[in-house]
Amino acid sequence: MAELKEARVPDIGGHGDVPVIEILVKPGDSVTQDQGLVTLESDKATMEVPAPFAGIIKELKVKLGDTVSEGALVAIIEVTTSAAAAPAAVAAPVDPVPAAAPAKPATAAAPAPAVVESGAPVPARAPIAEPGQSGIPPMRFDADAVLPNKVPYASPAVRLFARELGVDLAQVTGSARGGRIGKEDVQSFVKAALAGGAVAAAAPASGGGNGLNLLPWPKVDFAKFGGIESKPLSRIQKISGANLARNWAMIPHVTQFDEADITALEDLRVSFNNENAKAIAAGKGSKLTMLAFLIKACVAVLQKYPTFNASLDGDNLILKQYFHIGFAADTPNGLVVPVLRDADQKGVAQIAREMGELAALARDGKLKPEQMQGGCFTISSLGGIGGTKFTPIINAPEVAILGVSKSEIKPVWNGEKFKPRLMLPLSLSYDHRVIDGAAAARFTSYLGQLLADLRRAML
Repeated sequence: MAELKEARVPDIGGHGDVPVIEILVKPGDSVTQDQGLVTLESDKATMEVPAPFAGIIKELKVKLGDTVSEGALVAIIEVTTSAAAAPAAVAAPVDPVPAAAPAKPATAAAPAPAVVESGAPVPARAPIAEPGQSGIPPMRFDADAVLPNKVPYASPAVRLFARELGVDLAQVTGSARGGRIGKEDVQSFVKAALAGGAVAAAAPASGGGNGLNLLPWPKVDFAKFGGIESKPLSRIQKISGANLARNWAMIPHVTQFDEADITALEDLRVSFNNENAKAIAAGKGSKLTMLAFLIKACVAVLQKYPTFNASLDGDNLILKQYFHIGFAADTPNGLVVPVLRDADQKGVAQIAREMGELAALARDGKLKPEQMQGGCFTISSLGGIGGTKFTPIINAPEVAILGVSKSEIKPVWNGEKFKPRLMLPLSLSYDHRVIDGAAAARFTSYLGQLLADLRRAML
């Protein structure tokens, strides 16, 4: 016996009005449970809406370019009696619950270099204009207004919408849950302004015509110098770029550079992988990476120095009792930051396995929103590519990020003679409003001690 059932958008991490960028099925297609029906693209990643049960597609309720939220009807599926018995992950239409308000420790993904929480990413006061958007009115940069408890609560799309209209979101009252500002609130504000009830346009800062009193972005006809090709940025690149610019402008960054002797640790890693080569090749084990050891070591340092495992909330510092570590993943569409949860409760082998799974999902654009949320501390590793050191941008609302470059054999004085040692460059960027230089130096020094001898982490 056949039965018609609804497939709806499941929990997508509180995102609303997410565009449909790909239709994966058509009416008449047979689908299995968890098979993708459509692909959505949020601010930080693409995700598929899975079929909650097996059956035949009778009708599609969305089309390419539509925007949907949690609980939106995607398709009508005809299921047989046996298939209907399978549990259906159908979410009733509900008001999307924000993943986090900017006034609270946000969840994310992002970058990282920074990415976003997005993973995010955390909503910004106003996205930084891209080249060629000089017609968008600037926002005045106010140092007092960038404190987390004073940043308007709105999505990046609403922020851009307000910026295009010249609306200062600090003057708009949100009507959605938790005081979130929606497009309707911005439109109402503009109507009131036109009627003489408000001042909609943000007063531009004096100087170069942008919010930071800088010179205008140069307008150049590149074609007159030679051949060019115009290539649009991916959605992730555009969102991440705006968030990186916000984080760099609003957070007083300082970077502490250091080195760690990983000679013994690298020997251990190589020995383990060699001993388990057959199991790893057969897919019964995970190859240990230096990043897995770094995550484990960083958890121990965060436990010793809890200020680094915190977020700024107005005049309060939120100290977290959990240890979710984000790591920057390079994908064809840009950088994203998957979050490995409860790293303090996992061994290095399990961390390596879960990292591999998350990185594969990131490359395929299948990371779920919750897999990029809740990060406490981010690691950006360029060791597989090269370089000696760099200044990673903090992934707000975190207060620090660790950059790792390519290890190098160096002569190190042991008190009697120089010996060749494998040294790993460390670059720790931190929020100077929360962390001072002495604390940062202690952080990298202790991290170096742990990497030189991980047995210390058990003490």
